[in-house]
Amino acid sequence: MNNTLVLPLIIPLLTAVILVFLQGRIHLQRWISGASGLANIAAAAYILYQVKTDGIQTLYMSGWAPPYGIVFVADMLAALLVLTTALIGTCCIVYSFRSIGEEREKHYYYPLLQFLLVGVMGSFLTGDIFNLFVCFEVMLISSYALIVHGGTKLQLRESLKYILINILSSALFVAAVAYLYGVTGALNMADLSVRVAEAGQGGILNVIAMLFMIVFALKAGLFLFFWLPGAYSAPPTAIRTIFAALLTKVGLYALLRTFTLIFYHDHSATHSWLGWMAGATMVLGAIGALAYKDVPRILNYNVVISVGFIVFGLVSANKDALDGAVFYLLHDMIGKALLFLLGGMIIAVAGTKKLSQMGGLIRSHPYLGWMFFVTVLAIAGIPPFSGFAGKLMIIRGGFAAENYLLATLSVASSLVVLYSLIRIFMAAFWGEESERAGGVMEERKSDYRFKLLCGAGLLVLVIAMGIGAEWVYGFVSEAGQTLIQPAIYIDAVLKE
Repeated sequence: MNNTLVLPLIIPLLTAVILVFLQGRIHLQRWISGASGLANIAAAAYILYQVKTDGIQTLYMSGWAPPYGIVFVADMLAALLVLTTALIGTCCIVYSFRSIGEEREKHYYYPLLQFLLVGVMGSFLTGDIFNLFVCFEVMLISSYALIVHGGTKLQLRESLKYILINILSSALFVAAVAYLYGVTGALNMADLSVRVAEAGQGGILNVIAMLFMIVFALKAGLFLFFWLPGAYSAPPTAIRTIFAALLTKVGLYALLRTFTLIFYHDHSATHSWLGWMAGATMVLGAIGALAYKDVPRILNYNVVISVGFIVFGLVSANKDALDGAVFYLLHDMIGKALLFLLGGMIIAVAGTKKLSQMGGLIRSHPYLGWMFFVTVLAIAGIPPFSGFAGKLMIIRGGFAAENYLLATLSVASSLVVLYSLIRIFMAAFWGEESERAGGVMEERKSDYRFKLLCGAGLLVLVIAMGIGAEWVYGFVSEAGQTLIQPAIYIDAVLKE
């Protein structure tokens, strides 16, 4: 057993509790939040090191061995996602120091952010399906408060759809867990995998699998994503960034884990539906990215496209495709965080979110412009940046699985991603400078440079993942191996 597995949960949880009692002391809140983020990165990196050197790590709470007690499990997939979450969370916290505003900081902004990280980390590390529901709820309750934080009319209007759809999906989630427990008598994921295999996935178990598919599809923004573009446009940049980088990815992780560990026996009943939803998501996301002419909506529809693309890797269900899904998931978390941070900065310096009212920013903000351009290439999967390796493996796996239609759609969606984001770059940075773009005020230049430095940190990761793709693949391949061979996960959890 490895007691360090709970550190990525305990660190933000204790930080959040401490920060609640420091409501008016903003500078102290910032220092504690930043230090907590760095400590979480160190803990996550250590867990990744342990998984790489010693194999899958487990922690049985209160000493109760599975399937009777709650277990936390860090395989390579969970460890990679926890480290990526720690990096993104810390970056968003630091970015908030100069962007979110003191009024929001006074009203429990940092505690809410820390509670959200607790839910995300717990979702990745739990080995219990009911505990996954609990961690989802911790994450979602925090996100409900963050999406309306500040109380603007836009936030209040757009948050209604977001809250209602997540309340509905949560109700379906707890019902699905109850049905699954009623049929199998188990909640531990490894034990569930064994019992579903023994019973044979058919009949009522396929119905339950479909119910879980609907729940996780709603939470990931797969097909039923009507709530996402508006909701993710409402809050400030730092909150919007952490939503785009982390929240939908928890839903994607749940799909990957559930349909490679528990419900993987009858692809005709589950993966065919996932395939249709993945294709529809890529098509509809591409239409949205092309149709809108304001920066937040275009970025949000690019989130939708990537959701469909990653699920395409799950549908193909071979080694190449699952390796690619893991690689691209990691890239997309970091890349989307960077894209949304830079997008928010573009809106701030341009004085508008409308493409038609922008122009000429390359003269006054060249670093921002070229950083955004490189990010666009990475998101679109242009070599040698981080998006290329994952996309290549997913598409190659798709052709190997004879999913020719989805493979074609994925290539076409990549071209749409490139065009839609290049359109932002051309509109914002080329041409004559707009009258709205007065540049950064003299007294706020230090804030601008500070935020640019936060983006530069993520940009280094995006470039490093691309250039060092072979090294990263050593970790990704191990994660993919656990997905393609669930017995590895089962043996590690049920060994005692």
